[in-house]
Amino acid sequence: FSADQEAQALRKAMKGLGTDEDAIIETLTKLNVSQRQQVLITYKSTIGRDLIDDLKSELSGNFERVIIGLMTPTIMYDVHELRRALKGAGTDEGCLIEILASRTNAEIRHINENYKLQYGSTLEDDIVSDTSSMFRRVLVSLATGNRDEGTFVDEALAQQDAQCLYEAGEKKWGTDEVQFMSILCTRNRCHLLRVFDVYRGIANKDITESIKSEMSGDLEDALLAVVKCLRNKPAYFAERLYKSMKGLGTDDSTLIRVMVSRAEVDMLYIRREFLAMYGKSLHSFIKGDCSGDYRKVLLRLCGG
Repeated sequence: FSADQEAQALRKAMKGLGTDEDAIIETLTKLNVSQRQQVLITYKSTIGRDLIDDLKSELSGNFERVIIGLMTPTIMYDVHELRRALKGAGTDEGCLIEILASRTNAEIRHINENYKLQYGSTLEDDIVSDTSSMFRRVLVSLATGNRDEGTFVDEALAQQDAQCLYEAGEKKWGTDEVQFMSILCTRNRCHLLRVFDVYRGIANKDITESIKSEMSGDLEDALLAVVKCLRNKPAYFAERLYKSMKGLGTDDSTLIRVMVSRAEVDMLYIRREFLAMYGKSLHSFIKGDCSGDYRKVLLRLCGG
């Protein structure tokens, strides 16, 4: 890897009349996130221009969004997406849920620090001013990045938690959402997987079925996302991708965010889950749903 060579290749692709989009795709998709950051610095020092500005002036639409996303450090990408979700036209609840339910404590802490530095307000304050009721409380809880990340399963507590969830939902008239939140948003993954097993025995149904029948709207979506991420994160992202493309029209924001943010994390696993869940490859789905350079770059991120 030579940052200098890649910087020159990018300059060449954008210099003069017309833009060589294929060269840009080829160069940026073969690098990883830290190499792209090195190219960014080298581009400025050897060419004396800002790479992001050059890319923005040459590209447009969804293709531009993917390329700029790739050029953004991982945590900053999440920060920008959260800010867009909160401060754009209307609130993008799906984006807030997806990022906050799927990132690790360390990632959430970095997101919080960078969000404050970048925008001068805290992520929590912006969530509070933009959302309401129980949904707001779940997001605030997730945004503290304070989940137990141990692996210890306390069998007695697991029984108690499962009983608690049952009594907070299925067993009573109305739902005690706070119980669901405090158990689902704080306990460690191994413990919760055990709780879900015990719960099935007590309630004769899966925890996700209970959430669907007891909650609605954004709160339902948020708690389901938490459960799905705990069980199988790649499967959760496979479902996000499927829903962004199925039916009429494409939810490009979600499609781009998942493809960019997971490309170097668990894309292989997401592809495998996608195929298992929907009987078609992610590759073929993207191919049928997108076009042009946008399609090309997404297929490169998908790989295989």
